[in-house]
Amino acid sequence: MAIDNFGSYQSNSKKHLVVIIPCFNEEKTIGKVISSIPETIPGIDTIDILVINDGSTDNSVFESKKYGANIVSHTQNMGVGAAFQTGIQQALNMGADVVVNMDGDGQFDANDIPKLLEPILGGCADFVTASRFKNTELVPTMPWIKKWGNRRMSGLISMLAGQKFYDVSCGFRAYSNETLLHLNLLGKFTYTQETFLDLAFKNLKIIEVPLNVRGEREHGKSKVAGSVFKYAFNSAKIIFRTLRDYKPLKFFGIISAILFLLSFFLGAFFFLHYIQTGKFTGHLWAGFSSGFLLLFSFLFLVTGLLADMFDRIRITQERILYLEKKRAQNEKSGIKGNP
Repeated sequence: MAIDNFGSYQSNSKKHLVVIIPCFNEEKTIGKVISSIPETIPGIDTIDILVINDGSTDNSVFESKKYGANIVSHTQNMGVGAAFQTGIQQALNMGADVVVNMDGDGQFDANDIPKLLEPILGGCADFVTASRFKNTELVPTMPWIKKWGNRRMSGLISMLAGQKFYDVSCGFRAYSNETLLHLNLLGKFTYTQETFLDLAFKNLKIIEVPLNVRGEREHGKSKVAGSVFKYAFNSAKIIFRTLRDYKPLKFFGIISAILFLLSFFLGAFFFLHYIQTGKFTGHLWAGFSSGFLLLFSFLFLVTGLLADMFDRIRITQERILYLEKKRAQNEKSGIKGNP
């Protein structure tokens, strides 16, 4: 990973905004996106633009440098999730008090950045995201399958997180410094849904701000949502793993309950057949299947109990990781004492 064009670390005595732009072959739009970012924002003293070049093979790096952006480069394409993780780590290293993430394809209006920052600067939110679907008057024009998929994904995340969300896939977002210190992501393909679950499970305040967003790219094809089925599959894997790691007892308990119910109905059918006929023959498959499912139901329940014990270790490790990030940040800013 290569780093170019970096200035000195900014003191936390002033509000420092870092705008992160993950970029993969966006030479036609990246310059326009960078130049459209406001030079002054109410409540912000310093603005830095950070482009994460995710292995671009075109002139994206040249265009980004031409417009004065800081650049971090991956030697190969690693995915927008990996680019985002690189971006937030570098933003923290730069001393960011608040971070805005936006795409380099020109779908978002950079003049809306103050609207995303307002709830965070006002102390009303930890994480703010643009919402394309919260206000029905601002729903963008896009293929019906993508619109349908976005709404189904939002419904799923809402159910898992226990709070209502309208748009969990939009990449135009703002984060406070504390939020980034708590954020721990593992997915490389994308980060959007995993971020919601990670922060919701940690009881951080999430706000959606309805904004007018272009539904289709001006140039090229989306690297993440280019294939709806591939996007759904990869997003489902991330959600599956996140739920497994953060809610293990619920995750394995639901599987155990489903298997138990199937076992119960098959067992009931098997014994009802015996009561009616006085013999087990004819439906032995139901008896064997019932016993097999009951065994696996028990195994999944035990797995859930064990995973719930390990979840306490994960929580402790995340707390240690947060404190270590905070300590490192304090050292850079010259603050002494415990975080």
